[in-house]
Amino acid sequence: MPLFGQWLQLASLLLAASLLLGCGPQPQAINIDGSSTVGPITKAIAEKFREIDPVVHITVGVSGSGGGFKKLIAGEITICNASRPIKASETAQLQAKGIEVVEIEVAYDGLAVVVHPESRINKLTVAQLKELWKTGSTIKKWSNLDPAFGDAEIDLYGPGTDSGTFDYFTEAVVGESGDSRSDYTANENDNALVNGVAGNPSSLGYFGLAYFKENASRLKLVAIDNGDGEAILPSEKTVTSGQYKPLSRPLYIYVRKDALAHPQVASFVRFYLDNASDLVKEVGYVRLSDEALEANKAKVVSAASAARTTADAKTAAVNH
Repeated sequence: MPLFGQWLQLASLLLAASLLLGCGPQPQAINIDGSSTVGPITKAIAEKFREIDPVVHITVGVSGSGGGFKKLIAGEITICNASRPIKASETAQLQAKGIEVVEIEVAYDGLAVVVHPESRINKLTVAQLKELWKTGSTIKKWSNLDPAFGDAEIDLYGPGTDSGTFDYFTEAVVGESGDSRSDYTANENDNALVNGVAGNPSSLGYFGLAYFKENASRLKLVAIDNGDGEAILPSEKTVTSGQYKPLSRPLYIYVRKDALAHPQVASFVRFYLDNASDLVKEVGYVRLSDEALEANKAKVVSAASAARTTADAKTAAVNH
């Protein structure tokens, strides 16, 4: 069946389920938490969804991707925003609790390496970033990286260890997720990192590209050379094409599969994908390709149908 037909079929099933569940208990909220990078997309989607369904209560918190997965494992949330793929250890913990999740890509993002606008730093190699950020790094001054950079001490700003951005950056640049020096100013709030770099002429930091776009007049992007001699700045074109490597990445939401049996949750996730292409650009990210978008919609159709079938079977068994 064509995907559009599957989408309509899912909508019909959800309407029927809604009528059947009308006299039963309804969920008080769709609770969402996790990545500060994905948070702005989800908040924008939630605000628009409330316009068509003002009854549903949606909360969107920010505790970093790792923090969101912890809450998903604990059964505290329905959806986890994530700026990195789920780890094998997190999947194992979910399985131990009997929780299945559906991984859904919602956008692409590039990690921005930034300095103060007055900085003389215009480009860095991945090798230089590794020397600067790896565990046990002895780089204290810009001149330790390159004498041409000057002798000022480097003040570093970056996300905390619960952040998916931290996990992604350390794996992409240093070679192992979590491998990072600890003597830097860490914060899960990207706006705090923006303020730190913007207020310090000898600073360097990293966070999602969207936060740079919001503060472009206060910061300067650093072009990244992956080792082939060409320094690339992150943009919609270089992120989508993969030219900005290794710091371009997909962004995700992870949804409890059993929650998709409920009409409000399934409708929200469907609405998310229907509207993400427009809203991700508004908040500074890069939309999925048409092929990727259709693949993720198909995944939701399949998962929601399976969840509804499982829920109906459990209800029938109880009533038998």
